[in-house]
Amino acid sequence: MTLQQQPRQGGVFRKFSLLSLIEAMATPHQLDRYLELVDPMTTVRDLRAEVTAVHRSTADTVTLTLRPTHQWQGFQAGQFVQVGVVIDGVRHTRCYSPACSQYRNDGRIELTVKAHPEGRVSQYLHRHAHTGLVVSLSQADGTFHLPSPRPDRILLVSGGSGITPVLSMLRSLLDEGYSGDLTFLHYAYTENDVSYRQELADIAAEHDNVRIVLAYTEQKEGGDLHGFFGTEHLDAVAPWYADAETFLCGPPGLMRGVKTLYADLGLGERLHLEEFAPPTVEISEDVDGDVSFTESNVVAVNSGRTLLEQAEDAGLTPAYGCRMGICFTCTSVKTSGCTKNVQTGETDSEPDKKIQLCVSVPVGDVTVEI
Repeated sequence: MTLQQQPRQGGVFRKFSLLSLIEAMATPHQLDRYLELVDPMTTVRDLRAEVTAVHRSTADTVTLTLRPTHQWQGFQAGQFVQVGVVIDGVRHTRCYSPACSQYRNDGRIELTVKAHPEGRVSQYLHRHAHTGLVVSLSQADGTFHLPSPRPDRILLVSGGSGITPVLSMLRSLLDEGYSGDLTFLHYAYTENDVSYRQELADIAAEHDNVRIVLAYTEQKEGGDLHGFFGTEHLDAVAPWYADAETFLCGPPGLMRGVKTLYADLGLGERLHLEEFAPPTVEISEDVDGDVSFTESNVVAVNSGRTLLEQAEDAGLTPAYGCRMGICFTCTSVKTSGCTKNVQTGETDSEPDKKIQLCVSVPVGDVTVEI
């Protein structure tokens, strides 16, 4: 360490010491709670984003361009972020995958959100998103991304709103000048349900090594393929698929079909996927015990479902976000009893421990602070 470096490090130390002092003086609220009263995009610690553009390319989707605050660290194509909005005074969080290239040079993020019939956040954003809207944002997360070095052959498969992470991969590969064999296979009900349809057509026209394939499951004319995924589709659009790495994101039916076929072909290790779906809970026949929600003075017979579902069945409304064990919005304290994590299969009997309600099922009597 040189003498010239010491004052700079000391300055950084003093800066954070001063920040800690100011935050201590702001107790019981964080400093950002006061700053947001002046400008929601002026933050010390909170990561937020402002909507700078809104576009609706299909009847049930909305594409948002977001400008993150200075804390944003970027992402790898395929990863997801957590977006939080306040609806009727309550903050709700959901996970969405950026659709833009990871190399986008203006530092902004593009999200395309499909308005699901019972999706509180997606419906809100589809109806009410506007330029100037400020949302909370998380750093990017997830293991669904392209390997490095890039494979010589890549097959991207998506369906419905699952187009966003694989489109991000496609855009990023093009920005890298990728020259290997690359097929993008997307499934939709009809051509009117395809987000980015014109851009995909332009990409196919401009890049000799890229094949864009649109498969329609309800429309009988137009497009490149019709019907559902199968070996014949693979042979038609990517006959080299056995030597490629395949990246998949889409609705449960498509996911099951691709996973089953790849397993049957012995290609499971070449399939990489992202699933935004709640974990499947198999209810045991020998379920017993009671679940006590202490803050609400409610006791319910254990049904074997997740604690989040059992709380809702009991008429309670605990906060939740993704329902997939990703966002930690539904974390509560288990004061006693044993729970099982439905994702990992691990059991936990430690008292006074924070657990995620959406992925925890009670094993016998359990007491939770809800």
